[in-house]
Amino acid sequence: MDLHNDVLLEAAAKRDITVRSSTGHSDLPRLREGGVDVQCFALFVHPKDAGHGFERVMELLDAFDRLAAANHAVLGSATSVAEIARLQQAGRLAAVLAIENGSALGGDVDHLDAVYQRGVRMMSLTWNNSNGLADGAMESRHGGLTPLGRQVLTRMQQLGMIVDVSHLSAKSFWDVLAATQGPIVATHSNAAALTPHPRNLDDEQLRALARRGGVAGVNFYPTFTGGPALARILDHIAYMIKVMGPDHVALGSDFDGFGGRVSDLEDVAYLPNLTAGLLDRGYDAKTITRILGGNALRVFREIWGR
Repeated sequence: MDLHNDVLLEAAAKRDITVRSSTGHSDLPRLREGGVDVQCFALFVHPKDAGHGFERVMELLDAFDRLAAANHAVLGSATSVAEIARLQQAGRLAAVLAIENGSALGGDVDHLDAVYQRGVRMMSLTWNNSNGLADGAMESRHGGLTPLGRQVLTRMQQLGMIVDVSHLSAKSFWDVLAATQGPIVATHSNAAALTPHPRNLDDEQLRALARRGGVAGVNFYPTFTGGPALARILDHIAYMIKVMGPDHVALGSDFDGFGGRVSDLEDVAYLPNLTAGLLDRGYDAKTITRILGGNALRVFREIWGR
């Protein structure tokens, strides 16, 4: 289970992700080769599109619907853990839809209900920039979470949508924890102790996520791992397990959200190398199964309630 992949943007831009190619990090054939059962597809609204964020996210949802309709035997939308299980048993990829950047709501809390009806079950409030909901990791404008951001969080929790704290500023992160209950996730953030970067989380933040029963998805982006090598990803996994415990670390590749290649993990088809690397480092099968999806699925079950 991968908590964050940007390939849907490529599909919306007319790259055919139904055939295996050497372009980007992923497509449907390579997801199957890599053994991915559950993929969270990011519906990313770029800051340049913030002025028409709701229209943009609807375009991305339309692109996913077209992809799913044309490839019914290969994948399906999952809005519950039961649906994930049914799709997995049928040999189909379970697609979980996740908004990246709350600018997608266009400043209207009611738009949350609209995207929920379209199958969206997870959302991050910001990208790197600040917006009307909160400050992002790379820009401080409001001093943390805004009143509108609090309204959005309240409605998300009423709907049973997963709150993603990746891309938030540190102040926004703590404001979100204070304004919510239950598990939250950082879909694609690493350990700042190993790679100091505003997008990574410090030990206190990681421990807070664990105390709340949430998970952090380890990001494969070399800027956040400290270098373009599988070994660096494994280092972050090991460190985050030490800080958070084995029940709170997951995967959030960020594939197709960055350029270049990671040695020994060049694209999603090479994910078995990550499993082999964890085995080489002495982790047992139970722990590895948690990292590869069990932990994230537990959080989904708790928030979705089924």
